[in-house]
Amino acid sequence: MALLLEHEFKPLPADKQIETLPFLEAVAHLPPFFDCLGTPIVYSPVKADLTGNIKKIRAVYDSNPARFKTLQNILEVEKELHGSAWPKTGATLALMWLKRGLKFMLVLLQSISDGERDEEHPNLIRVNALKAYEIALKKYHGWMLQKLFMGSVYALPYKSDLLKALEKGKEVKEEESIEKIHQFLTRVTPILDAIYEMYTKMNAELSYKA
Repeated sequence: MALLLEHEFKPLPADKQIETLPFLEAVAHLPPFFDCLGTPIVYSPVKADLTGNIKKIRAVYDSNPARFKTLQNILEVEKELHGSAWPKTGATLALMWLKRGLKFMLVLLQSISDGERDEEHPNLIRVNALKAYEIALKKYHGWMLQKLFMGSVYALPYKSDLLKALEKGKEVKEEESIEKIHQFLTRVTPILDAIYEMYTKMNAELSYKA
């Protein structure tokens, strides 16, 4: 899977301390995934949001690499720095939204990998995209955004076209593509789960609607 496996994520360490720089370098290759979903009016903003949040976190990291060596460090330092404005500020807020965009992507891919589908239309990915949206983003979106996303599922590409786009146009057997998706998910899911766990433990999760 040329796009997804372009840059490897480091394995999650036993202490779940995720190093900031390798994480950002790996995740910076993922926003083009949203180009593969078509429907620019919906997914271009998601891609731009992902890219923008990566840049915000990188700017904080670059300001003091030793101080912000891990994602945990970022939350801890910003909590002290920003006081009552935290966590709705800085790289903490950027990472909060970044993880939601990644969650949408991972749930969608996991659903496809698991073989979940509309039996009457097995080459459509509406079922997978709706599941991902329900789990990762819907509760954080206002009524208008929800309507936009729910309508967008009718313009999603066929599964075969999505897999081809992820292979950057190469013709690859579906089972090979699914295996590569599985490899990607095996690497990234534990990292994303650890970030969600960190936000819960530090009481940094916010539920306001965009």
